[in-house]
Amino acid sequence: MSMKGRESGMPDEAYWASFFEAEVVIDRLLGTAVPGNAIEFGCGYGSFTVPAARRTTGRVIALDIEPDMVDCVRQKSAALDLPNIQADVRDFVAQGTGVDSESLAHAMIFNLLHLEHPVALLQEAHRILRADGVLSVIHWRSDIPTPRGPSLEIRPTPEQCRAWMAEAGFGSIETVDLQECSPFHFGLVAAPLNRKY
Repeated sequence: MSMKGRESGMPDEAYWASFFEAEVVIDRLLGTAVPGNAIEFGCGYGSFTVPAARRTTGRVIALDIEPDMVDCVRQKSAALDLPNIQADVRDFVAQGTGVDSESLAHAMIFNLLHLEHPVALLQEAHRILRADGVLSVIHWRSDIPTPRGPSLEIRPTPEQCRAWMAEAGFGSIETVDLQECSPFHFGLVAAPLNRKY
């Protein structure tokens, strides 16, 4: 299954950026410092990659299936002197992330859980997160019309995302209030459970 099937190509970057205050969203979801490496499933224009890189003590591995998006993120990384961004073209839906198990401090899955195999994506995040790692999820709300995003019928509710996260092995699932900084989205954070130590 390729991510090519995802609905709604990326809009113009300035229009896209108008839907949320990315810095504030990242503050709410990642906090002020991530102790280690992070990964972003589907980096797009790097709207969230850049603020995440500023808060990550290690690298941010930014993956996207679209070479143009990865080029955009690489250019931003250079222009903003953020050498800790590693942007790679990868179909992580079909191939996984290629990242070592239990190696990352944070995983970001933003606006992706309407894809065909959401639990598989979440299981991959679970696999690569350290025992003390954190998963953050945001998605377009399905209870209101929004200016972009996939059709309302295929958008998961927060409750559905929670169920998928639990199925993938996550616990301590908490809602993050994004109303002020991203009114069209909901946010969740969780911790990996069921680790063998």
